[in-house]
Amino acid sequence: MAGLRIAAAQSASVPGGLAANVAHHRIFIDAAAEAGVRLLVFPELSLTGYDLPGMAQAAVPSDDPLLAPLREQAIKTGMTIVAGVPLANRNGLPFIGALAFQPDGRTVSYRKHFLHPGEDRYAAPGAAISQVINVRGVPVALAICADTTHQAHPHAAVLAGATLYVAGSVITPGGYIKDTTQLASHARQFSLGILMTNHAFETGGYTCAGRSAIWMPDGQLLVAADGQGELLVIADDDIGAVVPVGTVSSL
Repeated sequence: MAGLRIAAAQSASVPGGLAANVAHHRIFIDAAAEAGVRLLVFPELSLTGYDLPGMAQAAVPSDDPLLAPLREQAIKTGMTIVAGVPLANRNGLPFIGALAFQPDGRTVSYRKHFLHPGEDRYAAPGAAISQVINVRGVPVALAICADTTHQAHPHAAVLAGATLYVAGSVITPGGYIKDTTQLASHARQFSLGILMTNHAFETGGYTCAGRSAIWMPDGQLLVAADGQGELLVIADDDIGAVVPVGTVSSL
């Protein structure tokens, strides 16, 4: 991972709306900071839960004041934090978004390009197929769940210069093997390090498998969670660890 310590935040989206989930995310950020993580990635729609019918009401602009604590924590910790949230759209349905809060105070937005069947009733697809951010000199491409099921998405990431591909997801036990086999294949084909972070438990009526994971650029699985639960899956080059939130482990 080019010397970059990264982590998947396998988190639960808690009831109570955006403010409650921002507070819950901060627990993970504190734990990741103690472990020396520089890039922390949360699941798809982590700040609201995967509530498609409620997306229009929950959608916010990327500079919404309720998100300020995450921006401030990115600056304080020197960490890039990627969280999932519905993003407001002036021209129609909201976007399924990922916001990358960066240590210099900037926020980069990515809008899910390839929607899962049925999501188009509640969300609009993002126009850009790729969004690459710089994390301490490492070009990192952002992805959201169904994006990863289209080979064109990681291909576009590589063409844009990415060497690491990170995806916030909602993956059920029944879909886990298919989806992760495809991610490992992308890693091998495109020589990409890949991080996938899944919800810790149920969200939006879907039981999630957990089992967040990180693959090496040759497709080898570096580290994965055993199942559900709130935890960090951390990797540093060729070493990985699973850390329950609330504890600190050195790699």
